[in-house]
Amino acid sequence: MPTTTYAHFRDVPESAWRWPSFSPAEIASRREGALKINTEAMDKLQALRNRLGKPLIVRSGYRSPAHNRAVGGASRSRHMLGTAFDIAMSNHDPATFAAAARAVGFLGFGTYPRSGFMHIDLGPARSWGEPFPARPTPFVPEVPPAREVLAESRTLKGGGAAGVTTIGAAGVEVAQDVLAETQSAILPLVPYLDTLRWVFIAVALIGIAVAIHARIDDWKRGQR
Repeated sequence: MPTTTYAHFRDVPESAWRWPSFSPAEIASRREGALKINTEAMDKLQALRNRLGKPLIVRSGYRSPAHNRAVGGASRSRHMLGTAFDIAMSNHDPATFAAAARAVGFLGFGTYPRSGFMHIDLGPARSWGEPFPARPTPFVPEVPPAREVLAESRTLKGGGAAGVTTIGAAGVEVAQDVLAETQSAILPLVPYLDTLRWVFIAVALIGIAVAIHARIDDWKRGQR
């Protein structure tokens, strides 16, 4: 596994840093700023960030031997090799995070729910620590209210009746104008068309009333 060591993270050339979601300062030892870059580990960390689609808060990356002793780290801690990271769980579901970390190739897992972070490293495969408590679902799944089938909706039927009869009334009016200009042989029909127009208008008003009543009733029952 190729590694590169720098006395301070500020010494890292821009051209040598190819992990856009992280900075050398985030990965460096917190004690004196020293940095050891393991490219395989950093590639997997970036892949994990891309897979989760949200920031990874690195609580601890590389540790110098002095820093590792100061924080009580294991004598053979993978942090000193640059192949381990402690990631805060404040913005992650631990189960989802662990599954994604395994998917991109991390093998070692340490869980620290009291401190709110998870340790991940390149291996060997092992796990330790207390399990994180199951988190409640943040939002109750929304169940859409029961709705009437569109073809059976009273609102639709009432509105449809109003629309059809309104068109019918308009059609009769147009027909009346046309017939008024025709030959005298059909003039006797004109009075009947006038009556028919008023019948259509009456049915249209009834349809509109039914539609309004059904809409109000649906609203009262929560069928919006």
